[in-house]
Amino acid sequence: MPANLTPQYYAAEESFKKAVSIEEKITALEEMLAVIPKHKGTEKIRADLRRRLSRLRRDRTKKPKTSHVDPFSIERQGAGQAVLFGFPNTGKSSFLAALTRAQPKIADYPFTTTVPLAGMMPYEDVFVQLVDTPPITEDIVPPGLIGTLRNADILLIFVDVASDECLEQLEFCLNYLKDKKIVREDLMPEVHGVSPNKVLVLASKIDQKGSKDNMQIIRELTPTGIAIHPFSTRTGEGLEVLREKIFQMLNVIRVYTKIPGKDPDVKKPFIMDHGSTIMELAQTIHRDLPRLMKNARVWGSARYDGQSVARDYIMADGDIVEISQ
Repeated sequence: MPANLTPQYYAAEESFKKAVSIEEKITALEEMLAVIPKHKGTEKIRADLRRRLSRLRRDRTKKPKTSHVDPFSIERQGAGQAVLFGFPNTGKSSFLAALTRAQPKIADYPFTTTVPLAGMMPYEDVFVQLVDTPPITEDIVPPGLIGTLRNADILLIFVDVASDECLEQLEFCLNYLKDKKIVREDLMPEVHGVSPNKVLVLASKIDQKGSKDNMQIIRELTPTGIAIHPFSTRTGEGLEVLREKIFQMLNVIRVYTKIPGKDPDVKKPFIMDHGSTIMELAQTIHRDLPRLMKNARVWGSARYDGQSVARDYIMADGDIVEISQ
């Protein structure tokens, strides 16, 4: 059966042939999988693409034989990972220092951040990982940065709203993320990237002269659908609102567990994707628990406290779940 491959597929295949780094090859293979027609004639091609993609991903995560460690590979921790992205001196490091206990080097001159630096932002009873990254310019983008961005749960784009170049900064960042297929609509299991609704623009230095006028210009000229939030690390304006906004963007819920006859454990919630079921929680707790589970009761979102629910019951943030064996 003919494959009937599209021009988009051949373009992605050409990008793969020209790719030099593992990350570039992964991006091209993912694009090929995203645009290849899905029918019987392409089954073998799709299977081969998945094998090659899986092999490259393993190669990327292999520990090198030498003692060198990839500084751009940041292990995800907490309720989720938010990666900071933007031009020099847009306030990324100050933001990280203000919301976490991390101590980045902060200075008025550019490129003080040379490798990614992570910190844990507290939000109520959980932590969200914030990752500061080396700055980019129109001429310089750190070669290892693409992988850090593509594997993030959400992206925070920083622009200096007190600068006359704030609109140019934002346009370049948005175009870069789109051109490199870091932010994309057509996400699927084989394709890594960030959905457009997981991108937030943070307008820093809102307390400085000229920032209010520039903020109005950005709001008027930025494409529809892109959320922009102003803040100031100097005055604290907007920071607490952003804690909650960042957590909400992760689209996760906190679920607390309870052993029959005992009080619930409200100190260490399980972090689950929004829409997760009782069965998925049981699998997270222990791989054998779904098989051993006899009954489940829920306090919180159920019609009444302690209500018995089915295995496909969809949990809500703050629910307390008791699973009996």
